[in-house]
Amino acid sequence: MTMPDDTSLGPIGKEILFENDHVRIWGLSLEPGEIQLWHRHDLPYIIVPLTAGDNIMRFSDGRQRPTQESVGGVLWREPGIPHELENCSQWTYRNVLIEWKIGAINQA
Repeated sequence: MTMPDDTSLGPIGKEILFENDHVRIWGLSLEPGEIQLWHRHDLPYIIVPLTAGDNIMRFSDGRQRPTQESVGGVLWREPGIPHELENCSQWTYRNVLIEWKIGAINQA
C-alpha cells in the first residue's frame, strides 16, 4: 500500500516532551493495531523503545519493513520519505524519539 496522493502528513509523535536549540524529543504510544499517521522525518533521529516493539513501517513508495525493538535498545535513523507505523503487537507500544537539529549542533 502506498500513501494516497491527497494525504497530508501528520506529526512525528503524539507530543513534544522537550525542545531546545539542539534537540526535539517526542513521545509516542500506539495501542495494539493502531497506526501512526503518515509523517516524514526531516532531521536525523534516535528511537529509544520504552516497550518491546513488533511493528511494521509502510513507506510512501510502497516498501514495507517490519521492526523488532527491545527495551534498552537504541535505533539511529536518517531523514527519509513519508511513512506510517503500525503496532502489530498485543500490547501498547511506546517510545521516545530524539530529533537532532543539525545546524544548531554544528554551530556548537
